[in-house]
Amino acid sequence: MWKKLPLIWKILIGMVLGMVWGLVSHALGWDDFTTNWVKPWGTIFLNLLKLVAVPLIFVSLVSGIASLTNITKLSRIGLKTLVLYIITTMVAISFGLVLVSVIKPGNTFPEEKKIEFQQKFAPHLEEKKSVAEQEKEKSPLHFIVDMVPENVIKAASDNSKMLQVIFFAIFFGIGMVLLPEEKVGTVKKFFEGLNEIILKIIDIFMGFAPYGVFALLAGLIVDFSGDVALFKALGLYFITVTVGLIMLILFFYPTLMRIFVGISPLAFLKAVLPAQMVAFSTSSSAATLPVTKRQVENELKVHPEISNFVLPIGVTINMDGTSCYQAIAAVFIAEVFGVDLTFGQMLIILLTALLASIGSPGVPGGSIVMLIIVLSSVGLPVEGLALILGVDRPLDMLRTAVNVTGDSTVASLVAKSEGMINHTPSRT
Repeated sequence: MWKKLPLIWKILIGMVLGMVWGLVSHALGWDDFTTNWVKPWGTIFLNLLKLVAVPLIFVSLVSGIASLTNITKLSRIGLKTLVLYIITTMVAISFGLVLVSVIKPGNTFPEEKKIEFQQKFAPHLEEKKSVAEQEKEKSPLHFIVDMVPENVIKAASDNSKMLQVIFFAIFFGIGMVLLPEEKVGTVKKFFEGLNEIILKIIDIFMGFAPYGVFALLAGLIVDFSGDVALFKALGLYFITVTVGLIMLILFFYPTLMRIFVGISPLAFLKAVLPAQMVAFSTSSSAATLPVTKRQVENELKVHPEISNFVLPIGVTINMDGTSCYQAIAAVFIAEVFGVDLTFGQMLIILLTALLASIGSPGVPGGSIVMLIIVLSSVGLPVEGLALILGVDRPLDMLRTAVNVTGDSTVASLVAKSEGMINHTPSRT
């Protein structure tokens, strides 16, 4: 019976059982057992996905670019991809700013809780603050400098350096496109075979997904069950971010798919649900890339030539969920500290969050340092980060699901514009 179930249902069952186990183990005092004997299996699953992230990004990008018959087509697809990613990110940030300005969650924050959590997260904040200070001291063009690796092997050994791997992969692929077929034919076949091997490895790893998801969520529930007051105190902020992210998933992306691709919202959401669940469980769009790629190609019928190019780039530069969250968090912290933001400061938040999303690594917690940069850009106290760190983990999970949904949408839009999508539009 279990073997016949689709993977989507196995993962869903794993998520539900993981949450139940976490609640029961906390109630029965089994926290140490869950932390020491259950949670590590979730870490193993996450590491398995991260293991293939860099090889998949490099090989799929090289294969995708090399399959393009001429450099003109490559530049056209690249421009479309970049423009669409920027547009969707700006819409997400703007929506977050409007939503938080209407709800104003910071006006209800208790003073005693603010002080308590500032003290609680002081050591963690100092570490993040020092990193942010280093970022501020760099040139305004440092994000461009950081894109160019001085050692591609070193860059490939660090999942936070995805943009450097992408940079090298793009030029590697361009070099293959510019050379005659007789000189690079063997290399192309090598990468095609390597791509098939990596995809088969991914299939093997995904067989472990339901158990990994179970362990991840069980550990998460145990970690946060003892701090219920945090969720109550930050309830309105939590709801504001959640509503913003869910509306992007349920309305913004499906609307784009309906208007420009011709796929119904229900069909689209059903197609990307497995990737969303893995993203929600792992909080890593990079680790979720194998699943996103499979769903986009198999369910949304996007040609691999497009998905191999668009999706890996989206892992690094398309952070719609992260950007929306940063906008809401910045205004929330301003409200808590009694700072009235001007329209000009709102625009600065928009632009800074947009640029920060480009450099935000697609790994768990990667947006925290970038949020400090956003806060600093409008003169907000970075100590305000202590107020939201307690509820950041579940929101990180949800915004990662938004990120991979945005990646899937842009890949479909680019494929449709290039005539490289083959599907039967749903009548639902």
